[in-house]
Amino acid sequence: MRVLVAVASKHGSTMEIARMLGTSLTLRKIETDVVPVGSVASLEEYDAVVLGSSVYMGHWLEPARLFAGEHADELLQRPVWLFSSGPLGDPARPAEDPAYAANLVEMTDAREHRVFGGSLWKEDLGIAERAMVAAVGAPEGDFRPWAEIDEWAGQIADALTTSD
Repeated sequence: MRVLVAVASKHGSTMEIARMLGTSLTLRKIETDVVPVGSVASLEEYDAVVLGSSVYMGHWLEPARLFAGEHADELLQRPVWLFSSGPLGDPARPAEDPAYAANLVEMTDAREHRVFGGSLWKEDLGIAERAMVAAVGAPEGDFRPWAEIDEWAGQIADALTTSD
């Protein structure tokens, strides 16, 4: 069993979630590659895919959306899970799923789409991003639920290793 965790991450926070998923799957005896979506040419060597993206202004990053579209036929041939990273604060804002999440689930026939909290450090942002953060009052900090992410990796591993 070999799993691809492909991710689009703008400042690295979502890539860290992908790495955690990869580590958790590997510890559960599932061979896993964690890579940026732009470096994937084919899904031929993978039995399953976990596809994730940072969410900005309510949308997945364009490279992740393009990846889903370009590899739609291949994704439909294997189990797929989707995740989004981005809500900030406690309670997390925004509370709703990213735009087009339902379309991505349908396009890939994903078994599940999960939304995880993200992180925001203002010193990592450019001027335009800082202005946007100030305008919406986004809180600074790390809101990623590491135990929940590990638990989800366990659910994926169980689904892949348990015969129906």
